[in-house]
Amino acid sequence: MGSTCVRIAIDAMGGDHAPGEIVTGALRAREELGVEVLLVGDPQQIEAALPSKTNLGQVEIVPAEEAIAMDEEPLSAIRRKPKASINVAMNLVKNQKADGVVSAGHSGAAMAAALLRLGRLPGIDRPAIGAVFPTLIASKPVLILDVGANVDCRPKFLDQFAVMGSIYSEYVLGTPNPKVGLLNIGEEDSKGNDAAVRANQMLRENSQISFIGNAEGRDVLSGRFDVIVCDGFVGNVLLKFAEAVGDIVLQILREELPQGLRGQIGSAILKPNLKRIKQRVDHAEHGGGLLLGVAGICIIGHGSSQAPSIFNAIRIAKEAVDNSVLQRIQSQYQSLQQESN
Repeated sequence: MGSTCVRIAIDAMGGDHAPGEIVTGALRAREELGVEVLLVGDPQQIEAALPSKTNLGQVEIVPAEEAIAMDEEPLSAIRRKPKASINVAMNLVKNQKADGVVSAGHSGAAMAAALLRLGRLPGIDRPAIGAVFPTLIASKPVLILDVGANVDCRPKFLDQFAVMGSIYSEYVLGTPNPKVGLLNIGEEDSKGNDAAVRANQMLRENSQISFIGNAEGRDVLSGRFDVIVCDGFVGNVLLKFAEAVGDIVLQILREELPQGLRGQIGSAILKPNLKRIKQRVDHAEHGGGLLLGVAGICIIGHGSSQAPSIFNAIRIAKEAVDNSVLQRIQSQYQSLQQESN
């Protein structure tokens, strides 16, 4: 690519609030993060969503004739609609015209498009979606994967998730020697079903990670673990439950703050604290999940994403590019293969 600036392709037609909120979040990212954004989709709809004072010469729009609806079967839709916005966005990365993709559209379609057009990284059997959760310890998030890409997982998939998650945690989240856990129903190595027991053993024998044992549900947000691996069925339930809890916490805070003059004074005094609370528990602050294991940077956001979530999703993509996440994962697996030989 001719520019050294990070270039992110945005699926402007994906999500419940497309293209308006998608465009707003992308423009904010361009201004505040210094990234180049390529808005992929219907040019007329995208232009209509731009602020009235926007200089069209400064906005790069990549035409896409179709979009994939949330109720479509992902794989067939991807193949039936080669000019859909998510396919066009993935092709930009494949052809090295963009460094990453952000989509709040059909998550299954985004994953299918990434696999078909970008392919898997060498040594990776299944990609995983990683989501960042807050913990009881400020500035110490935990990365959970998989949160939706694979409903069923073999032990070796979880082992691969642990390696990829450790790399992301260390180099993007800034956690030295990340502590890895396996989500399970008990702390003992013998707990869980057969797959969990075998995964525990495999993780213990993996010299590339710092595995410290099983993580029970109460441990997820404790701050004890930096990376927790699980299958996508459990991970997706956990993700949506945690998001609901965050929404409830914010709603309770709004309801319990005093009303009237007392409330205004109290809110003014507590404003910095309330802002920090929102940043820690509001899922919009985390943007979306990085699809680890494919040969390209791909961030999958929530279908309900609005501008703040899109902004943060682009920030995650930029951080992954800046910290060479793909190259580090490839290097790690090359080392593993050399050791096995």
